[in-house]
Amino acid sequence: MLVFPVLFFPTGNETTSLLLSFSVFGAAMVARPLGAIVFGHFGDRFGRKATLVASLLTMGVATFLIGCLPTFNEIGVWAAVLLLIMRLAQGFALGGEWSGAALVATENAPQGKRALFGTFPQLGAPIGFIIANTVFLVINFALPHPDGTAQRSAEFLSWGWRVPFLFSAVMVIVGLYVRLKLVESESFAKAEKSGVIRKFPLGEVVRRNGKQLILGTFIMLATYVLFYLMTSFTLSYGTKPTAEAAAAAAEKAGTPFDAATYVPGLGFGYTDFVIMQIIGVVFFGVFTMLSGPVADAIGRKRLLIGVTIAIIVFGLTFSIFLLPHTDPKFTGALVQAFLVFGFLLMGSTFGPMGAVLPELFPTNTRYTGSAISYNVSSILGAALAPIVAVALWAAGDGNPWLVGLYLSAMGVLTLIALVLSPETKDVDYDDNIAAGAIAP
Repeated sequence: MLVFPVLFFPTGNETTSLLLSFSVFGAAMVARPLGAIVFGHFGDRFGRKATLVASLLTMGVATFLIGCLPTFNEIGVWAAVLLLIMRLAQGFALGGEWSGAALVATENAPQGKRALFGTFPQLGAPIGFIIANTVFLVINFALPHPDGTAQRSAEFLSWGWRVPFLFSAVMVIVGLYVRLKLVESESFAKAEKSGVIRKFPLGEVVRRNGKQLILGTFIMLATYVLFYLMTSFTLSYGTKPTAEAAAAAAEKAGTPFDAATYVPGLGFGYTDFVIMQIIGVVFFGVFTMLSGPVADAIGRKRLLIGVTIAIIVFGLTFSIFLLPHTDPKFTGALVQAFLVFGFLLMGSTFGPMGAVLPELFPTNTRYTGSAISYNVSSILGAALAPIVAVALWAAGDGNPWLVGLYLSAMGVLTLIALVLSPETKDVDYDDNIAAGAIAP
């Protein structure tokens, strides 16, 4: 979000450019439910393995092509249109990606360890974030910085930003090799043998598991909102200049500055803030792994209710951690603590989702049901969160307290869904092959 507003949406107004970038970012989330339906259909009819391979190839091609796109200065508004198409393709692929990976992990897990095995695909988010941003930092530091390494490099804006997208081709090749070595899910093989596979899984899951679809969607809501506030919003807020710094820069450049309409941030250098985020994401990864064994021991519902209450409280602390202070070191320490706490909670809530959502559905509609819940929630959470956050940031005149209140409100909705949902820790995949059916 530091590059796209400049290269694809140069409107002349920073807030407008940022909102347009977030809108295209969110458009991918709108495509995800469609991908969930399509890939879920094939995953529930023909198996998890082949569907996973197809979703990976779709995602890989779209990501690589983003690195090849011309910018606004080269082809005008068509650059934004092409970026939108690639983001829609990414969203469509991701709609089937998560559920397939979660099902392969949990449906082949030993008894009593489904939540632990379900955390393995969840680790892709923190590991991917660390790898992508480390590549970004290496490239950025390797390029010339006439104004200092804390500032955006002209060379990075020119071509350096493309490298992480093009490098994704290597990751796709590795991922494709791994997935071709996978064995088909044992639960799916048993369901297929029992004759409960349906020609139209979507109709089956809507007719028989409508309540689970709704509960699963809202169980995932706070997780999505938290993730995109901790990554996209905090990066934009943390790296935008303070009002004083923006006024000084405008005076130096001889351009007008309107303090009444300017929405200030914390003023960190963007490389500095990315490093701070990476430190936080380490806790994301660690607590993702730790959450699995805990969820297996005490139950998914008990763990997630406790974590969701903590997220609600965390949302009320934004104005404590995220306001600038006279001492920049003190500001930095508070922001780093905020990132650690936020990502710690993110890992604790995200880790168990690899088991919780699939366990809500029987085997013959598990791919479709978990995929729809996961990805419809992405519209309510991931697609809207960055846009709502920027608008609330502006409404608060630079104070992010309204953004935190928004997170707390979404946490309350998730808490209600968790209270209404059953504990799925002891669900037997061998018996739960179809609604009303028992495996022979």
